[in-house]
Amino acid sequence: MLRLSDFNYYLPKNLIAQYPLKERDLARLLVLNRKKQTIEHRVFKDIINYLNPNELLVLNNTKVLPCRLRGNRLTGGKAEVLLLKRKIGSTFDSLIKPGRLKIGEKIIFNRGRVSGIISAKSEISFDVKNIDSVYSLGVMPLPPYIKREPRDSDKIFYQTVYAKKKGAVASPTAGLHFTRELIAKIKSQGVNIAYLTLHVGSATFKPVKVDDIRKHKMQPEYFEIPAQTAKLIERIKRAKDRIISVGTTSCRAVETYASGIKKGKTDLFIYPGYKFKLTDCLLTNFHLPATTLFMLVCAFAGEKLIKKAYQEAIERNYRFYSYGDAMLII
Repeated sequence: MLRLSDFNYYLPKNLIAQYPLKERDLARLLVLNRKKQTIEHRVFKDIINYLNPNELLVLNNTKVLPCRLRGNRLTGGKAEVLLLKRKIGSTFDSLIKPGRLKIGEKIIFNRGRVSGIISAKSEISFDVKNIDSVYSLGVMPLPPYIKREPRDSDKIFYQTVYAKKKGAVASPTAGLHFTRELIAKIKSQGVNIAYLTLHVGSATFKPVKVDDIRKHKMQPEYFEIPAQTAKLIERIKRAKDRIISVGTTSCRAVETYASGIKKGKTDLFIYPGYKFKLTDCLLTNFHLPATTLFMLVCAFAGEKLIKKAYQEAIERNYRFYSYGDAMLII
């Protein structure tokens, strides 16, 4: 049995990055070599030294929506709404705080210019015709371990430079370190770059609450592999060159594609014992303990080696989580 406690580790709170670096590609990069069992410490822009001509770098071009809304109840009390998914018209599946709000209760936003009605459990309907006017009320949905209010700068830094397809409620953070200049330099080196879309939802961060992690169920997330990306994946595999997935979201989408699905919803849960079919290398950030993200990297590199790498990162004061440093597993 794979116990939840097996995926715990201790992290000092001061290592949780609260702000992004002003220069994205100057984050630190821990390079973990599975075959040699070695660890190197570099700067992110050095990633180009680990990529070879004809290989494929796969990026998730989902775009984070400013979906965290602050409002007030008619009683004057504060309310917060995280828009998860648009249903019909101006109705959204949502996470709503406080949880004691009742169906039929009204929340007002922007000093009463916009209002929403709790239309069902975890659902809110707005009195607007233009959905963009709902998102104009919101701020970026920074994770709860970032203990500050979102800033205007987060609209830039909590978004990859290649974000295109709107739909995510969290950023595919492994891609935050790339600059347009670095991507251009990687292309000029003969590395293929392809894009897919996986809209990061609450499923990625849903806590694992079962002791036997194999019983955990992932909530489905929408993904799409464009035809051009699918062709590149097939070509690279035939040539036996490497496919480098940027982030756990790209990895899950690529591995779902391996089963023949190009578009739809994926609930693929990758944990130790999983046999990777298409991903040869993985670029990722450092993840929270006992999460499905940490379990995925343990599946890719082995629990013992990952824990060794994390411990070394802690000892060297790496920055952790969404705005933190990166790890390349080769």
